[in-house]
Amino acid sequence: MSDDTDLTYEQALQELEEIVTSLEHEGLELAETLALYERGKELSRYCQGLLDAVELRVQQVSTGENGEVRLEPLARDGAV
Repeated sequence: MSDDTDLTYEQALQELEEIVTSLEHEGLELAETLALYERGKELSRYCQGLLDAVELRVQQVSTGENGEVRLEPLARDGAV
């Protein structure tokens, strides 16, 4: 597995899109197809990890019935 920690989300997504475009074209050798597929899986996991980390950081603060402060995930649809 490559060290992708220096890639931004946008850079990783762009590379992933380029891989998908390459895989959609015929004429690749099996070894090249497999290498692109594996790299694509790595980038996909990396991007998902970045999104998961951001989701944990984006939370809303709410007050419970007893006055306790809670952190809750922000509603995905924008509703509060």
